[in-house]
Amino acid sequence: MVMSTATAERLDATFAALADPTRRAIVARLAAGDATVTELAAPFAISQPAISKHLKVLERAGLVTRTREAQRRPCRLEAGPLRDATAWLANYRDYWDESYRQLDALLADLTADAAADTGPTATGDSTADGKATTPPPGGAS
Repeated sequence: MVMSTATAERLDATFAALADPTRRAIVARLAAGDATVTELAAPFAISQPAISKHLKVLERAGLVTRTREAQRRPCRLEAGPLRDATAWLANYRDYWDESYRQLDALLADLTADAAADTGPTATGDSTADGKATTPPPGGAS
């Protein structure tokens, strides 16, 4: 799959922004609704300026926008970059799903072949030539 440079740069910015656990937590919080910097900073043991720096990274990636409502400046999650990242990842999910289907089929074939190669014996134990591997009663071979 060939993508444009602009698309690749947007994906790079999205994944780079989401690489940090604090920013992922901010995105998760904003998925529940808009919030101010103060509201976003509340669950973290870091300063509001540090949260603002994280928000700037998310803004540059296009994941967050800030609006003005009178004295309030709520942050809002923008779904577009997440949708683009999900679409890109979906290509690889399809690849891995097909790989796992092929592996499942191979394992089923191998299991069926192994079951066909080993016939039942009195004890269930046999060698490749069908001879029993357990000693006869009394321990003598």
